Amino acid sequence: MKTKYTLLFFVMLALTLGNSYAQSWGYNNNRIAISFDGNSAPDHQYKWPIGDPDDWGASAASLAIIAKLGLQDQLVHCSYNNFIDAPAGPDSENQNKISCDGAISRWHFNAGNFYDVTTQLEEAKTNLASEMASSTADNPLYFIHAGLSEFVYQAVKKAIDLGGLEALKYVKLVSHSGFNENETRRDWHHTWSDIQELCGNRIQYHKIIDQNACGKPDVLWCSGKDFSPWYWMRDHQDEGIRFLYKRAQAHKAGKADISDAGMLYWLFTGDENGSPEKFKRFLGNGILNSMQLSK
Repeated sequence: MKTKYTLLFFVMLALTLGNSYAQSWGYNNNRIAISFDGNSAPDHQYKWPIGDPDDWGASAASLAIIAKLGLQDQLVHCSYNNFIDAPAGPDSENQNKISCDGAISRWHFNAGNFYDVTTQLEEAKTNLASEMASSTADNPLYFIHAGLSEFVYQAVKKAIDLGGLEALKYVKLVSHSGFNENETRRDWHHTWSDIQELCGNRIQYHKIIDQNACGKPDVLWCSGKDFSPWYWMRDHQDEGIRFLYKRAQAHKAGKADISDAGMLYWLFTGDENGSPEKFKRFLGNGILNSMQLSK
C-alpha cells in the first residue's frame, strides 16, 4: 500500500515542478544511509574546534527531502556528529540531534536508525556495516557521504570483518565535497582513497558538483549570510518547513548553508544544480506525514 502512495508522490512531484525528473544512478526506492559531521561540542585537539555547522540545517533539510517522497522506511541508517575521537556535548546544545529529533517527531522516521557517533560509535558502526554487508545487486545501498571519512572507513572495515567484502560492490557512495573525502582530524584518520584501498575499489562512487555557491544566493544550497532566498521557508504554511528555516538559522557563523542536502535532491531528481527556488517547488504545499500516508 505504501509503495502505491510513494509512486503517486513521484507523479505529483513531477507535475508540481512542471518537469519530468528521473531518479539518478539507478535509484529505485532503494535503501539509503547517511552520515553527517557537524559536531557541536568543541574538539580542542583539532585546528577548527567546532564542526562544520552547515550540517545542522542540512540534516533537517535532507530528512525533509526523504519525507516529502514518503521514503522514511528506506532510511536504514543516519549517523551524525561523526568526527571520530571528538567529545560529546549536552543534548540541549547538540545541534544535529535537535535537527534529527525534530525530523523524527514530525515525519515519523524510525528513531532506532539514528545514531550520535560521539555517544554511540559502536552501535552506529555495527548498523552501517550490517547494511553494507547485506547489499546485493537487487538490494543496493545508497550512501550519502555528508561527513568526514574516518567513520565510514571504520564501518567498511567492520563490514569486511562480517564477511561482506563482495557485498560492498553494491554500495553506491554519493559525494560532493573534497573536504569530506580528504580532511583528517587526527594523524591516524583515513580518507576516501583509504576506504577504496581497503575494499579493493569495490564501493561504487559518484561525485556531483560542489553544492556550495555562497556568493551566488539564488543558486545551489548556500546563500552566505543572505537568508532572503529562504524566506519562503520562514513564511510557509507547514510548520515542518518553518522548522527547516529555524535549523538553517542555527548556523554558528550566521550562514544560510544546507549544502549537503543537494546530494539527496540530485539522487531523487537527477538535478545537481538545485537552488532555493527549486527546493521551494519540490516541497510545494508541505510534507504529508507517514501517519497520513498509511491511511
